[in-house]
Amino acid sequence: MTGLLGNSILEICYIAASITFILGLKMLSSPDKARKGNLYAAYGMGLAIVATILFKEEFSSEKTLNYVLIFAGLLVGTLIGTRMALKVKMTAMPQMVSFFNGMGGACAAVISLVEFDHLMHTGEFDLGLIIVIVLGLIIGSVSFSGSIIAYGKLEGKIGDKALPAGQILNIVLLLGILGLGAYVTVMDVPNEMFIYIILGLSLLYGILFVMPIGGADMPVVISLLNSFTGMAAAFGGFLYDNQAMLTGGILVGSAGTILTVLMCQAMNRSLTNVIIGSFGGGGAAAGGDKEQGTVKEVTATDAAILLAYASKVSVVPGYGLAVAQAQHTVHSLEKALEEKGIDFTYAIHPVAGRMPGHMNVLLAEADVPYPKLLEMEDANDQMANTDVVLVIGANDVVNPAAENDPSSPIYGMPIIDVLSAKNIIVMKRSMGKGYAGIENELFFHDKNRMLFGDAKDSLESLISEVKNL
Repeated sequence: MTGLLGNSILEICYIAASITFILGLKMLSSPDKARKGNLYAAYGMGLAIVATILFKEEFSSEKTLNYVLIFAGLLVGTLIGTRMALKVKMTAMPQMVSFFNGMGGACAAVISLVEFDHLMHTGEFDLGLIIVIVLGLIIGSVSFSGSIIAYGKLEGKIGDKALPAGQILNIVLLLGILGLGAYVTVMDVPNEMFIYIILGLSLLYGILFVMPIGGADMPVVISLLNSFTGMAAAFGGFLYDNQAMLTGGILVGSAGTILTVLMCQAMNRSLTNVIIGSFGGGGAAAGGDKEQGTVKEVTATDAAILLAYASKVSVVPGYGLAVAQAQHTVHSLEKALEEKGIDFTYAIHPVAGRMPGHMNVLLAEADVPYPKLLEMEDANDQMANTDVVLVIGANDVVNPAAENDPSSPIYGMPIIDVLSAKNIIVMKRSMGKGYAGIENELFFHDKNRMLFGDAKDSLESLISEVKNL
């Protein structure tokens, strides 16, 4: 169907899809509605794709449309995406997000290249289109290469590597990319060679600015790259006059940017430093090998007694909880203690885990009531009245070095103030360091007791002991 009627139906479908994107994003703010919101947005995207194929005028000619290739691509993409989503473990969710985000950036870059090639063949050079193409190419390429490096770092396949004078190199490289992009836009006839140079330099910049970033700072990087992909998709919407693509890109870009700013505030970092690649840093902190003191252990029985006779208990979840797949077990401990009249809450650090919201999603999967998930500020306000704080797999987000060790790479990062609680129990497999690669002073503090072992097994032992008291 083509002509005026087909265009009208297409516009209505795009508006409907945009509405589902907005509703879906709104629902994602609440764990009990997040799943439904995600489905709404997915249905909206499906509607936009089908409507484009059926009603877009440019697709009315057999020369410009190959249904076999289109539906083959849809089928292959659907099968791969579905299989990855069903198989992924909660611990690997950040990696999958980074990978999918990188694919979105790659698509945006490819769109820019295709559209530039189209302009070169038609000779219809429009300043606005050239600007959008160049920006989409730069941002999409940076998002792609940066996301793939982030994926490798999260997967443990790529380490933190910083080049000498890396900050200066990144600044020069970024200025060179922007300068060359500006030059291309003012040329009477854009040079195709410059476009591919911009592509190469943008891919290199994405690698160089993510490579030196330490693990503790990775949640901010994921959020930033996500906003890049959203902006690149929005540029694609401009190129194709596609309202659904434009709306979706703007929503992702703006939401990702807001989240990035919030993450930077939570980490007490500068967004400028994220962009130029001087952000954080891995490896051991200066002074990280100093003598810390003696570690005090606790048995499951003694820990259970401490919990059972407390008035208020708070859990600080971390990546170790996800690794042990113990979210359902800690919820069972919560119910066992609440049956004894104990106030039970969760203290959620904004960057706990490997990406923003990792712990919220993990605990929502176990049907933990959302009101029990306290944000860092609210949790810290209540910490002084907490009898026992149970740290499960968290490390950097409770490390006092962030407050008292200027040589630490996490110095200045706000943390969950567990030292204000009356008693602390840290559950870990071993004395291993956190993702930032530094020693945790909390483990050696007089208030703290270590309960070693797999988090799920230790929690099951605690539940059994609590019920027997």
